[in-house]
Amino acid sequence: MTDYGQQLRFGLSLDPSVEQAPRTGRLARAAADGGLEYLAVQDHPYQPGYLETWTLISHLAARTDRISFLSDVADLQLRPPTMLAKAAASLNALTGGRITLGVGGGAFADAIAGMGGVRRSGGEMVAYTEEALQILRRALAGGPVVFPGRQHQIEGYTAGPVPTAPTPIWLGSQRRRMLEVTGRHSDGWISPLNIYVPPDEVPQRQRIIDDAARSAGRDPGEVRRIYNVIGAIGEYRGGQGLVGPAGLWIDTLTRWSVELGFDTFVFWPMTAHEQQLDVFAGTVVPAVRQAVDEIRGRR
Repeated sequence: MTDYGQQLRFGLSLDPSVEQAPRTGRLARAAADGGLEYLAVQDHPYQPGYLETWTLISHLAARTDRISFLSDVADLQLRPPTMLAKAAASLNALTGGRITLGVGGGAFADAIAGMGGVRRSGGEMVAYTEEALQILRRALAGGPVVFPGRQHQIEGYTAGPVPTAPTPIWLGSQRRRMLEVTGRHSDGWISPLNIYVPPDEVPQRQRIIDDAARSAGRDPGEVRRIYNVIGAIGEYRGGQGLVGPAGLWIDTLTRWSVELGFDTFVFWPMTAHEQQLDVFAGTVVPAVRQAVDEIRGRR
């Protein structure tokens, strides 16, 4: 059993489709009103029907005043770390600290190359990502940034602005080498969807992150653990992921928190998004918070 003791947080994944933009705006406001902590936006700029992630986040941030935003996850191969840090820091300063920078190495090499990026895979992609995280960390802290790496050569510039609230860096990862990078350099692990990394495969990945964190002199408990959960709440059939009544969701998310170590759950509703959000925020989230508090209290 693994429980890192982090405060529970909950979020909603927003569809970046331009056709769904009006609904996305309604969902963003409803999630904020419902007490969720995060709005998450995926980053696939090579999809012609998708809005650009930072443009959409900026648009929605101007229409909300409390909820935070998560890039889930920004493609490092198409976004140089110096400019990505500049964008995240700028938006964090403008929103009063409501930006969390989720990043990934880039899962679709052909699509990345199609947009002019370099086609990287395997060890080269891991090395590129690890160096990018180090540059992001330095750039977000402000001041001089110099990085003579193998994958990135930063000759020197003065980074800024530096927001009052730090900008967390969370890494999306799945395989061993990238999980080790997560433990060494990131503030949080963003797990792929529960249909791609099912619960029974999570403990092994958590151990890899923990071992890497300790080897780097870090406390594994400081690394947040984020699960993207696709599914539907209610009597649905044939859906993917976690599907079932609210009670099943409450029991499952509670178990995934206190036994698997997740502290943040991002809900990806499969259908009836606005109705699903109402049930998630109004019924599931408060019950999970209470159940986890009670279990931790007994321990």
